Amino acid sequence: MTNVEIYTWQTCPFCVRAKALLDRKGVSYQEYAIDGDQAARMAMAERAGGRTSVPQIFIDDRGLGGCDELHALERAGQLDQLLQGKA
Repeated sequence: MTNVEIYTWQTCPFCVRAKALLDRKGVSYQEYAIDGDQAARMAMAERAGGRTSVPQIFIDDRGLGGCDELHALERAGQLDQLLQGKA
C-alpha cells in the first residue's frame, strides 16, 4: 500500500485544494497540520529539500512538492501510477 503524507496549514487554500484532489481520488493520507509550529516546519523543510512552503506532499517518502506539482502530475496522467506504487 502506498504511503501518502501531506504537511499543511489549516487555512492554506493550496493545502485545501491538494487534499480535495486526494479525497476525490479516494486516497487515504497522513496529514501533519503544522500551523505556527516552527520546529515542525523546520523538520518538514529538511525532509523537503529546503522547501518551506505548504503543502508539502510525499508519496512513499518521495517529495513531490506542493499543490501545483500534485495537480500537474494529475493532468499528465502520472499521479495514479505514483499512488499505485508503479512509478
